[in-house]
Amino acid sequence: MDLILWRHAEAQPEAEGHDDLQRALTPKGERQAQRMADWLNQRLAHSTRILVSPALRCQQTARALERSFKTAPSIAPDAPFEAVLKAARWPDGSEPVLIVGHQPTLGFVVAQLLCEHGQSWPIKKGAVWWLRQREREGLSGPLRQVVLQAVIAPDCL
Repeated sequence: MDLILWRHAEAQPEAEGHDDLQRALTPKGERQAQRMADWLNQRLAHSTRILVSPALRCQQTARALERSFKTAPSIAPDAPFEAVLKAARWPDGSEPVLIVGHQPTLGFVVAQLLCEHGQSWPIKKGAVWWLRQREREGLSGPLRQVVLQAVIAPDCL
């Protein structure tokens, strides 16, 4: 199973008295989202399930793909990393899943899957971390491994 984590692109700063869920992308964020969407569209399988936080900045980031997606309230800002894994059906899902979400949650997912580490790893705005689970034969039977396939930030494209 492939799990692709995409942090939303650069958004307007938080403003006191304004709804955090309504923060929009900046012009730079729109360019970041489009560059990353172009890269992803060359690599994503057609069967990829796309789950997106209800926050406007995530919705705008995902729209750059020009693919259908499902809004997943369970992966809104400050969601626990377990909610992301549950929404993705990790590790037992049969199709690739792209999650468009937030820090620090996505950083917790990466740290947990790669090294069972209990703190969030930094993920740049607009960046993608692509993880793949595979099974290998071990001495005592099948062994599940998580492999880091790619990490790419929009300023590298």
